[in-house]
Amino acid sequence: ATEADVPPRGLAAPAHTDEVELFTNWHTWPRTEPELRRLLPAATCDTVAKAVEFASRYHGDQRRPTGAPYLEHLFETLEVLVRGAGVTDPDVLCAAVLHDVVEDTPCTVDDVRLAFGDRVADIVRWVTKPEPADGADRKAAKESYLESLRHAPDDAVLVKLADRASNVQTLRNLGQARQREYYAQTVRYIIPLAEPRDWWAGWYSIWRAEHQDLA
Repeated sequence: ATEADVPPRGLAAPAHTDEVELFTNWHTWPRTEPELRRLLPAATCDTVAKAVEFASRYHGDQRRPTGAPYLEHLFETLEVLVRGAGVTDPDVLCAAVLHDVVEDTPCTVDDVRLAFGDRVADIVRWVTKPEPADGADRKAAKESYLESLRHAPDDAVLVKLADRASNVQTLRNLGQARQREYYAQTVRYIIPLAEPRDWWAGWYSIWRAEHQDLA
């Protein structure tokens, strides 16, 4: 395991369970901040707060396909990293909050770089799905992007694993066809990234077992 995978002192590892652990408690900053400040150093929390303000400004009132506010997904991704995997690295946590800001808003990687530095910008760049070329098959382009993640640096992989965990933990809320497509993508491209990382391997193993009917 990398240093980023090690739970911070005082953060208990999740109890063994046969049900996948859900990370849906931090859907707003007022709910997130007190818990974050209990678990992490003040300087880290201040940096994450800056990322939250930046992401909120760009995402605004955007909503997900389910109708949920887009920011809920960003807080879920952060919660997976902190409460689940025990990640404490401020750059990784900021990148988690910012991971969709280039893909889904007018923000650019250079904007992120100017505000948060090279490392955060590079993580965001890695997890940003490129816009397919004119006339290109969108599904094929997405799968090519997912395949490229096996070459991503470890910190970007952590953000992608948390991003996908947020998306698939409530997979049953989607239509049946979308569930099957997302399940197949996760098994093919994401679970291999999780397998060398202890906590992630366990979480995705339980998730996969709960969704075997989609295979």
